[in-house]
Amino acid sequence: MLVLTRKCQEVIVVGEAHGGDPMVKITVLEVENGKVRLGIEAAADVPVHRLEVWERIRANANNTGPA
Repeated sequence: MLVLTRKCQEVIVVGEAHGGDPMVKITVLEVENGKVRLGIEAAADVPVHRLEVWERIRANANNTGPA
């Protein structure tokens, strides 16, 4: 796990698309009352989900196979 410290409006990039642009760009928007607001930019073909939503999607995909 990579652990970073970022201030408001600072950015983290993940991966690199073929054109050299980052695949995912994460911006710290706000830190208040122990909560962090993040802005996430990604190409339209890169799905972005909260972990619990992604796990539900994966579970549903695994349960809809051939009978």
